[in-house]
Amino acid sequence: MSAHLTGSAVYGHLWSTDETRNLFSDEARLRAWLDILATLAEAQAEVGLVPAEAAQSIRLAITDWLPDPVEVGELTRATGHSTLGLIRILEQRLPEDAREWIYYGATVQDLSDTWAALIMRTISDIVTGNLTAARTAALHLARTHRDTLMCGRTHGQPGLPITFGFKAAVWAEEIDRHLQRIAETRPRREMVQLAGGLGSMEFWGDSAEPMIEAFARRLDLAVPSLPWLTARDGFAEFMSLMAMVTATVAKIGDEVYELQRTEIGELREPLSVGTVGSITMPHKRNPEWAEHVSTLARLVRVNSDLAIEGMIHGHERDGRAWKTEWVILPETCHYSAVSTAAVERILIGLEVDTERMRANLDAQRGYVLSEPVMRALSDRVGKHTAHRIVYEASLAGRERGDDLRTALRADDRLSQIADDELDELLDPTRALGSIPRFIDATLGRLDG
Repeated sequence: MSAHLTGSAVYGHLWSTDETRNLFSDEARLRAWLDILATLAEAQAEVGLVPAEAAQSIRLAITDWLPDPVEVGELTRATGHSTLGLIRILEQRLPEDAREWIYYGATVQDLSDTWAALIMRTISDIVTGNLTAARTAALHLARTHRDTLMCGRTHGQPGLPITFGFKAAVWAEEIDRHLQRIAETRPRREMVQLAGGLGSMEFWGDSAEPMIEAFARRLDLAVPSLPWLTARDGFAEFMSLMAMVTATVAKIGDEVYELQRTEIGELREPLSVGTVGSITMPHKRNPEWAEHVSTLARLVRVNSDLAIEGMIHGHERDGRAWKTEWVILPETCHYSAVSTAAVERILIGLEVDTERMRANLDAQRGYVLSEPVMRALSDRVGKHTAHRIVYEASLAGRERGDDLRTALRADDRLSQIADDELDELLDPTRALGSIPRFIDATLGRLDG
């Protein structure tokens, strides 16, 4: 039973996925570390540092075998060293002439940083897949609702008419930029670490550089220009990027959360069969996932702050900062995978109430079209004067309970705008500006 919610049998689905749990369990970590050790031995054998027979024995020993995590933990506590317990158990499975070649010249950080690079690569793949599907769903919404009128809102209040397709296109573009960022930043973090005790690679002599080339090639990772023992910017960049990704997801979730309010009622997240909103109020349909992604994003943002703090490393190795990553990397990966899977689900199944959108727009009684009227009047009296006139007419009209057209006709200062022109200015379909062009451009660029 796990004390952390990511491993909870009851709540784990909210904080992790099957895929991420399989990456970060004790068993998965030990399996990955053993594979890295075997790969290191093979790379060292390739350049003549380790006998080929020893490398073969190490690979054979870990094939279809996994040590007991409890036993590894007992030896880890007894030795006070992060990996010596694992090494001693592995030694017992090896012939005597192969035991001295395990972990030859490498350090804990070589092992754990290389594992972290592999993890970040896998999570980048997972998040990329989820975001790609979410972008496709957002583009579908943009195309379907290109002309679906609704209130645009600023500061929580109705502003101008927009279309729901415009809102969805903004989501698609932002998601696409994250996909670009993930792809562009991969080379800066998907690199092996093989530096030895201080980063000099002194232990391996002239074979050091051929060895790291062979090691990286076998893991399909890049070779860094120099070791990154204290240069944690690649790690911090990944964590910051996940913070940005989950923040975008939270923004979309917050929009669904707000627009699902019964008094607005324009959007609803998909409802799974059997989902219960409240155990005391049976009628409720809560935006559960739209709400939850905001929570996840908050946690990832905190972790990204810790990752940036971790860039401040002392001397040539600093366990104080480095070991923080052991906690925040798994958490961030769990939360980012859940978050991006959730936004994919939300957008694919999003329920859009077009009639309610139009009704809410019409309920504004024309006041969301004050800007087009002001713009037309500006050509006659100047922009600031026009603003004052329309502002005063609108304020007086609302106090009387009039719609905007009635309010404007009651003000003699607007008499120079004829009725037929005013009708056009108060037509919401004519007040969209460049929105249709923006949507079409997004669809043309991304909907391939």
